[in-house]
Amino acid sequence: MTEPASHDALSGVAALLRVRPELEDFCRFSSHWATSHEAEPPGWAYFHIVTKGSCLLERRDGPRLRLDAGDLLLLPHGDAHILRSRDARGGSYGPPVTVAYNNAIRIKANTDQPATELICGRLRFEAAPDNLVIAALPDTIVLKLGGKGVLQQMRSLVLAIRDELDGDRQGAAAIAADLARALLVMMLRLHFEEAAAADGLMRLLASRPTARPVQAMLRDPARDWTLDELANEAHVSRATLVRAFRQAVGMAPLAFLAELRLSLARRKLARTGAKLAQVASEVGYRSESAFARAFVRRFGITPGEARNIDQAPS
Repeated sequence: MTEPASHDALSGVAALLRVRPELEDFCRFSSHWATSHEAEPPGWAYFHIVTKGSCLLERRDGPRLRLDAGDLLLLPHGDAHILRSRDARGGSYGPPVTVAYNNAIRIKANTDQPATELICGRLRFEAAPDNLVIAALPDTIVLKLGGKGVLQQMRSLVLAIRDELDGDRQGAAAIAADLARALLVMMLRLHFEEAAAADGLMRLLASRPTARPVQAMLRDPARDWTLDELANEAHVSRATLVRAFRQAVGMAPLAFLAELRLSLARRKLARTGAKLAQVASEVGYRSESAFARAFVRRFGITPGEARNIDQAPS
């Protein structure tokens, strides 16, 4: 069997993620300024696009990052953070920030002649909080939209978004949101392509023979998948599928499925108060005892111990 040429691994991943951007602010600042953002609930990400000037990103855990014009920042887990001017220290800030609306666009500004312009918004991952693809994303993703090729295409999208937000035209918010959706999917595509060399799940999702079976597992981890069914998802033979999985992650498809189920179970235990029997059933185990034995073999601790450890405040 051969796979249809029309298959696109990233399109399948994008369908799993189901990203929905919300443009919140068009910021125009000068002098000393700072704007803070509280932590978002699971499934929400922050994004910022610097269209002019530069600024600093500060997070509680992580290094300070400088962002310049043309940089696109994504905080996939919605972490609390502060954006500030590069010289804003000790609470010394410039003119007060005013808020105005241009059609449906909220404009935050402290000047008529901005040194820095930002497009700020949130991104909804509609499959969260249990999506392991989202869990595999790093705390910060930064793209510098210079150079040629796809980065230049993305920069053109940024400029188009900025022009819509800056203009006084009907429908600007809807048009800008659609452009942002395309921009952020392109950003995730670049990240997946770069991360595929290092991360096992990303390698599988970026590879044509393995992408569809993994997407099927992620959609329905509790299903009693057979090797034949997974090979049919991939439109390849069973031998080809096994070989592709072993090359990518060093294990057979059904072994990877077991690993995926236990990883998902651990996330559920950390994020919900669901009973062990419910978690076991949701990830494909027919009994709580079988689930507990597999969990201990994999992690060296019981599900209850894992819940206490993972839910403990850092």
